[in-house]
Amino acid sequence: MVFRQLFSRQATPAQASSSAVSQVLPADAQQRLSARVSDSERLHCGEIRLCVEAAMPPSYVERQAPARERALSLFGKLRVWDTEHNNGVLIYLLLQEHAIEIIADRGFNRHVPQAEWTHITQRMCEPLRQGKYEQALGIALNDVTTLLATHFPPNPHRPRLNELPDAPVILG
Repeated sequence: MVFRQLFSRQATPAQASSSAVSQVLPADAQQRLSARVSDSERLHCGEIRLCVEAAMPPSYVERQAPARERALSLFGKLRVWDTEHNNGVLIYLLLQEHAIEIIADRGFNRHVPQAEWTHITQRMCEPLRQGKYEQALGIALNDVTTLLATHFPPNPHRPRLNELPDAPVILG
């Protein structure tokens, strides 16, 4: 499942540069988000990946590919699809395009109606408009955690395996 939401914010030249992500998500914010993903994954048996990218790679720009295509590619490259229960989720921000993409693997997506994904991305928009990127990602992380805990609670008889890294993926 893919859901795309745009957030309006006045573009700045820095948003297209390689340092754009570190400007909106400094190292300490990235560390806090990593810890939040780790804490989240103790509450369910799903996997969450956060990815923030400054701008589309040139090959995507040349062919005018949408943010959705890039998010789907990263969903595969980051192996979010390759979890034991097919319940990985990618939360992707593309800064230059002001785009949010949430992609859930098939095992998870069948449990969540489209309206729920819409609600999550809409809740992210206002903090993003205000430049509060960590807060927006935290909203998505909390909401996805609640959904995963509901549909994929941890198995008390099996140790929790962390199948994917918890640190946000930062692409300049």
